[in-house]
Amino acid sequence: MSTLTGAPPTTSRALSTAVSNPRPFRLVRHSLALAKRSLIKTWRTPEALIDVTLQPVLFLIIFVYIFGGAVAGSTHDYLQFLLPGILAQTIATGAIAIGVNLNTDIAKGIFDRFRSLPIPRSAPLVGAVLGDVVRYVIVTISTLAIGYLLGFRIDSDPLRAIAGCLLAVLFALCLSWLPVFVSMKVRTPGAVQGLMFALIMPLSFASNVFVSADTLPGWMQAFVDVNPMTHLVAAVRGLFLGTPVGSHVWWTLAWCAGFVAIFMPLALRAYRKKI
Repeated sequence: MSTLTGAPPTTSRALSTAVSNPRPFRLVRHSLALAKRSLIKTWRTPEALIDVTLQPVLFLIIFVYIFGGAVAGSTHDYLQFLLPGILAQTIATGAIAIGVNLNTDIAKGIFDRFRSLPIPRSAPLVGAVLGDVVRYVIVTISTLAIGYLLGFRIDSDPLRAIAGCLLAVLFALCLSWLPVFVSMKVRTPGAVQGLMFALIMPLSFASNVFVSADTLPGWMQAFVDVNPMTHLVAAVRGLFLGTPVGSHVWWTLAWCAGFVAIFMPLALRAYRKKI
């Protein structure tokens, strides 16, 4: 009779653990566990890192040696100007992968398994975002590595250079909540990728990534001035090259806070409706 009326030992143990641990602690612990799952998945499929390793190499070589002489009169001068912009662009486009991967996992039914586990409902999404930090670190290292091989040099002190790298990674982590939200609203991974590229490309090219912002048409300046990529690139460029950064760092941090404040709740809400 006790066997019929009592809960299974495994279920009872899971429920008692869930009750005894405070909710914030549970969310952090389970999110880190799922982030580890994401890292293992990336380790077993290294070809998924092509976009954050090969893309900056191609962009730097193509733009420096084809357009550098025409734009800056010197390939070396243009490389110094371009590399922070390529880092920002690549780290932003690298965030698209998380939306594609989440949409694929949902289609495969993996999130149905997560729903049956005694974990906070938001843990799979938070864990996926935290797990992607490795992608952003890799793109930062690979971009700086190929840049140094081509002749790029950081002209500021190490602390400012590290701050520039951390700012770029933080921006990508916060921006990740946009593709996470998109992945909850569209039906296929291809749709996620197409929609996100349609959003990221205008941000990249209508900015100071490839040319100085004051050379762009006047009618475009209003958009360029509020473009989050413009502030990120100006901040990273200043931190790498030792030039004044003005208020660009603060504007970048404000955009990071805005991405999280807007798209994280929207993504979690869409996730609860979808799963």
